[in-house]
Amino acid sequence: MELKKIDANLRKGLIEAGLTHANELQEQTFATIKSGADCVIASGSGSGKSTTIVINVIQKLAKAAGESTRALILAEDKEKVVEMKGLFDLYGDFTDLRVLGVHEKGDIDFDKNVISLGLDVLIGTPTRINAMFASAGFNMNTVKMFIVDDADVLFRSRMDAVVQRLSNSVEKTQRIFFTTVITERVEALADRIMIEPIFFEDDDEEDKN
Repeated sequence: MELKKIDANLRKGLIEAGLTHANELQEQTFATIKSGADCVIASGSGSGKSTTIVINVIQKLAKAAGESTRALILAEDKEKVVEMKGLFDLYGDFTDLRVLGVHEKGDIDFDKNVISLGLDVLIGTPTRINAMFASAGFNMNTVKMFIVDDADVLFRSRMDAVVQRLSNSVEKTQRIFFTTVITERVEALADRIMIEPIFFEDDDEEDKN
């Protein structure tokens, strides 16, 4: 993997998994995400958005630290949560990062107990994350990366209000939206909760607009 200054353990995990070259999306966005800037990243299906999320979170967190969640990733549904968790298991094989995936079909009390024992990355549906935060709460101010995957799909389902409420619970964090297209809802929420967001849009999507 030829990304500049990539974490050594991440590099080993990627190579072990057979991912030896960054794709266009990963090359274009790596430096910006690494810098800590807020951004909105639009790219078509199959372009590697989920892998890009996992690579950048592992790169930034590197190893287990502290007791509270440092990266929060909101995903569309159980299937996306499970898929993302699997990518962390695959590419983070040489790290000790603690990763948990939560969704409506899981046991909320079990999930809370796991979080209380110490966690680095929490992946979940907005509805489950919101329920956990509302019922018992967890320290959102340790979240260094606040990431929304499939933002266009979630916001079309009226999840933008939940995302904004969760975002408002974090004093200072890097906010990143991944989306297939930059819709009005995606752009509007980015303008409300992000600081001078950088927009990435692939050429194919620009040609459609």
